[in-house]
Amino acid sequence: MDHPERVRTPQPRQVEEGSPLAPILAVLIPFVAIAAMIVLSSSPSLTATNSLSILHQVPEGHVGVYWRGGALLKTITEPGFHLKLPLITQFEPIQVTLQTDQVKDIPCGTKGGVMINFEKIEVVNRLKKEYVYETLLNYGVQYDNTWIYDKIHHEINQFCSAHSLQQVYIDMFDQIDEKMKDALQGDCTRYAPGIEIISVRVTKPAIPATIRRNFEQMEEERTKVLIAMEKQKVAEKEAETQKKMAITEAEKNAHVSKIIMEQRLMEKDSSRRQEEIENQMYLAREKSLADANFYRVMKEAEANKLKLTPQFLELKFIESISNNSKIFFGNKIPNMVLDQRLLGNFLPAVAKKNYSED
Repeated sequence: MDHPERVRTPQPRQVEEGSPLAPILAVLIPFVAIAAMIVLSSSPSLTATNSLSILHQVPEGHVGVYWRGGALLKTITEPGFHLKLPLITQFEPIQVTLQTDQVKDIPCGTKGGVMINFEKIEVVNRLKKEYVYETLLNYGVQYDNTWIYDKIHHEINQFCSAHSLQQVYIDMFDQIDEKMKDALQGDCTRYAPGIEIISVRVTKPAIPATIRRNFEQMEEERTKVLIAMEKQKVAEKEAETQKKMAITEAEKNAHVSKIIMEQRLMEKDSSRRQEEIENQMYLAREKSLADANFYRVMKEAEANKLKLTPQFLELKFIESISNNSKIFFGNKIPNMVLDQRLLGNFLPAVAKKNYSED
């Protein structure tokens, strides 16, 4: 008892009487106590059990709920610092944003009696803020154990028991996500409307090694068949492409031949029209020349008619006789009598003949 008295008694006296740090310690001690309460209240591991703190913090994405004497209070607080009665009121932050619950190691038996195991199923869900009090009142803080963890086990076993291993592992595996989501949301909507199921992600279940090997062999054979089918489709496509190319080439050649033929026909037609025009021009020219010649001949005939008078004929006769005169030398000279009366008788006869012909 002497030793504790020596340790405990002198220290207060030195601080109170002679130390200048007494006022500073008096100010710092309350702040240290408040900081300690804040740290204790914000620590996740001590939130549920710490009932001694007055000041507590509600983190962002959560709301604060309170129990007094074990009864859930209707008071719901927003994120931030709040006060509560120590030892009497208990506090718990409840997340109201999206959260992912992982349900692991879910064994189930298929319709054929094969045991398989889903290693992990993730459920993305959210608790609506306006339903926090009602949900916690009915199902407690661990409401997701009832409506997510236990429910997933139940629905997976129901699904497996109604389907064969082939359906669960391959044929209907892509439908499990939606079926689980619909089943969870249906019951939550009916019994716990504050819980909203956003999505469900199911991993491939683990099956016995022998059965897995059989499925792998089946998948290999299916892959070979698909490869063969794809090769056949490729060959058919290539043949069809070549056929289309040949048809296109033939159509192009036919089209070119048609264009060339039309061009030749147009050239022939143009030549024919040119010849017709030339013929028409030639006929018109020859007709014009013939008409001109006929007109000239007719005019000459009319002129000759006008010239055939006795006086003109007599003149022409005399000119002809004078132009054909010859000089004869010898013992016997031809006798020719140029009788004007004979000439006068000849000219009227000729004029009369011409007049009768007119």
